[in-house]
Amino acid sequence: MSDKYRVLIVDDSAVVRQSLTAILENDPEIEVMGTAADPIIAVKKIQKEVPDVITLDIEMPRMDGLTFLRKIMAQRPIPVVVISSLTTKGTDAAMKALEYGASEVIGKPAMNPDVFFQESHIMLCDAVKAAAQSKLRRINADTMQERLNPGKAQPAPEPAPASRVVTRPATTIPTAQIASVQPKYTADAILEKSSASDTIVLTDKIIVLGSSTGGTEAIRVLLRTMPEDMPGIAIVQHMPEGFTRSFSNGLNQISKLEVKEAENGDKLYRGRVLIAPGNKHMLLKRVGKEYFVEIKEGPLVNRHRPSVDVLFRSAARYAGNNAIGVILTGMGNDGAKGMKEMHDAGAHTIAQDEQSCVVYGMPKEAVKAGGVDDVVALDKINDRLVEILTRNRY
Repeated sequence: MSDKYRVLIVDDSAVVRQSLTAILENDPEIEVMGTAADPIIAVKKIQKEVPDVITLDIEMPRMDGLTFLRKIMAQRPIPVVVISSLTTKGTDAAMKALEYGASEVIGKPAMNPDVFFQESHIMLCDAVKAAAQSKLRRINADTMQERLNPGKAQPAPEPAPASRVVTRPATTIPTAQIASVQPKYTADAILEKSSASDTIVLTDKIIVLGSSTGGTEAIRVLLRTMPEDMPGIAIVQHMPEGFTRSFSNGLNQISKLEVKEAENGDKLYRGRVLIAPGNKHMLLKRVGKEYFVEIKEGPLVNRHRPSVDVLFRSAARYAGNNAIGVILTGMGNDGAKGMKEMHDAGAHTIAQDEQSCVVYGMPKEAVKAGGVDDVVALDKINDRLVEILTRNRY
């Protein structure tokens, strides 16, 4: 058996199938085991050999991608990365795909390998690897209804089938393999140099949160039950451009808090949640005692844009011990250095525990870096936040 991640590509476009094959097979850890022009063909291939990951288009003949995804997750869960066009219709469908159990959503690029072999291929390959390492839960009809009906409490998820938990260690793509890979930047590429005006003053509390694979559902769980008088919350969830607005709007419908996709200069105050826009970095800033966010262009940081490290390190600088940091499920180490800086600046920091993570990567790296005060199960994080906020010394 191959030690590579085996991928089945499902897309009705021959050009897309060919381009995705070239992109994924350029990574030495990924093997494309086959392609399918529609879900009916895909089912026949899966019956012969089960892939580690499926990449899935939404709009296809004979059976659409969402119907196929629902059947897969209800019958035999397999990690799925949805590759959707950046249209309003495609974005809404992709957000439903996450609710149906997809591990990741990637914006469909212009299929020109010469252009795509830069930033986008890194995110696509990383998404496939993260999906392969994720814990999948079988989604039954009742659970699906609960996810789509914000008025009802969501039941506890069923445990992941052991046969679908992949435990290969996460690695990065060797730069020697792909000549066009850009350097791996840190948050220093985005943050301005510190100045005397950065001196921390006593302010209201602020919460900064970062997540990746599995984070869309984890954030939904937290915001659904979070009290309406919470401090301002800034969130970086690794998502592509065009999807964060739909994600934010959906969260706004189920939360007692105001949730919106962040715009440059948006103020952050009690009862408000700002989600970093896809493909842009988000920094926390402060003028006097008022917080706001800055949205910036820039290179990938820790292979991501937006980057959790950029948000966390800006929080360490401008909020210090007035901040609380939370890092949730996700692959890689984005956020680990920033959380350590927050911790050293006096902020209280929380990491999601391994058992409740879809991928125990980012929280694990934050713990290893020495920047985590509490390791907490997802369903206990809100209680812990309230405890911290009600302490006299905080």
